Amino acid sequence: MNKIIRVNMKTKEVKIEEPKKDYELLGGRALTSRIIYDEVEPECDPLGEKNKLIIAPGLLSGTAVSSSSRISVGCKSPLTNGIKEANSGGLIGTYLSKNGIKAIVVESLPEDENSYILEIDEEKISLTFDNQLKFSGTYETVEKLFKKYGEDTAILCIGPAGERKMRAASIAATDPNGELKFAARGGVGAVMGSKGLKAIIVKNPKNSKINYYDREAFLELAKTINKELLADPKTGDSYKKYGTAQIVNAVNAIGALPTKNFKCGAFEFAKNLSGETMYDTIVKRGGEGKTGISCMPGCVIRCSNVYPDECGKKIVSTLQYETIALVGSNLGFSNLDSVAKLNKEINDLGLDTIEMGCVLGVAIDAGFAEYGNEESCLKLLEEIRKNTVLGRVLGNGVEITGKVLGANRIPAAKGQGFPGYDPRALKGNGVLYAISPMGADHTAGNAFGSRNEVNPLSKEKQGELSRNLQIKMTTLDSLGFCIFARGPLFKDPSTMKNLIYYYLGIEIETEKIWDMGINTLKIEREFNIKAGISPCMDKLPEFCYKEELPPTNAVFDVPEEEMKKAII
Repeated sequence: MNKIIRVNMKTKEVKIEEPKKDYELLGGRALTSRIIYDEVEPECDPLGEKNKLIIAPGLLSGTAVSSSSRISVGCKSPLTNGIKEANSGGLIGTYLSKNGIKAIVVESLPEDENSYILEIDEEKISLTFDNQLKFSGTYETVEKLFKKYGEDTAILCIGPAGERKMRAASIAATDPNGELKFAARGGVGAVMGSKGLKAIIVKNPKNSKINYYDREAFLELAKTINKELLADPKTGDSYKKYGTAQIVNAVNAIGALPTKNFKCGAFEFAKNLSGETMYDTIVKRGGEGKTGISCMPGCVIRCSNVYPDECGKKIVSTLQYETIALVGSNLGFSNLDSVAKLNKEINDLGLDTIEMGCVLGVAIDAGFAEYGNEESCLKLLEEIRKNTVLGRVLGNGVEITGKVLGANRIPAAKGQGFPGYDPRALKGNGVLYAISPMGADHTAGNAFGSRNEVNPLSKEKQGELSRNLQIKMTTLDSLGFCIFARGPLFKDPSTMKNLIYYYLGIEIETEKIWDMGINTLKIEREFNIKAGISPCMDKLPEFCYKEELPPTNAVFDVPEEEMKKAII
């Protein structure tokens, strides 16, 4: 990858630049955060002229190793008011890399109201507008763009929530099957909407610009990694069947499953929402329902699915754990059909299902809907589509919603809604939500997989655990790897060093591979402090320290000195 595309939305100028020399070993989150750190004033308005939207494939994106082609989207977040990276699968990372593009930098603000499209192929890069797409849902947008540009195209787009600069807005990315994946967290879709950019279109080039320093050695190592992933019972079998929903029962068992606006950590109907139930339902209904789908080219884990209705017609793809937790048990739903319908509507609006699950939970407690009542929750989402005052409040995330509705318990840290693990019962995640530059974001260092190493309810060892996980996850995000590919990579970190060498011809000491994560976390925290996010904000909302969480009756009680161990 050898070029950066810079798009000025005010002048409509599109330039191609050579990346700085010190960006050579940066990709994904490492690169988006570095460009934000270098070019964005920390105190700027997240939806204003001085903020920038950075889109960067991982360093190994587009290569032959499984699960390595994720995309990072970075900006100053309108939710957290600090630096943000949101991550997604799909085709966009692969196609950008094949076109030799290291990053896209979108800057300034348009002076008109047009709906712009950035078109990228190997012959030209252009900025056009198509106002017929204005305020279209993500599904309609993608359908129209595929008809116009052909199906061998990667699409990144926003829905009406992003165009209306709602702070819970996400960015959708198409996968190899034409389904949608999302860079969901932090309000990145609102920043894209503020730039007047409806979509980015990347054509699959006839001549790929991916060149290996030692192709034979890289492919051999990639085969070894892929075989290890296939030999593991989880990545080789369970994820294909049950997807990320395979952990519903396990999270429920430790008392960390968000239930009825985080009032409880276990849901009596959790089994109905489990990956096993989802799999059985998909197989029984048949039709358009599918399991074991890849969200990136060449991924052997294949954790995506298509969830159908009783007639076998697709409701949504993909039904994931986080959505099931936040839009399911957290809203009192005991059936996957309702979760899938809400999931589809949130996707079409271009919103984050995690944030909206938190939003709806707070709205239910305020009397605007009912737990387990599908119609009442869909009506609230319709308010967002209609752009009513109430809809704008809801679409701006759980912190704004909670404050406007007078809630005394708002499940958010640094302005961002809690993911699907209650921090009182999984205290490593409580440390993460409070300390991470990303705020309440499980992808930044989820401790659930380490529950057998460190007792989730213990006050001890949580800081060190979170620190190590943050470093490892940031490194994976920078290389472009999915978190589920971590097994062989973490078992022998020299594997990552060798992949970089065989691909780029650059030698790195094995112990230095983690510097990619460490250095990124350091500049992210420095940016946030300059943006006004002081260390005194490294905390959870008060109810987490006071309200006991059934069934474990836990509160968040990790000592401050232990919390500080997580700071990079």
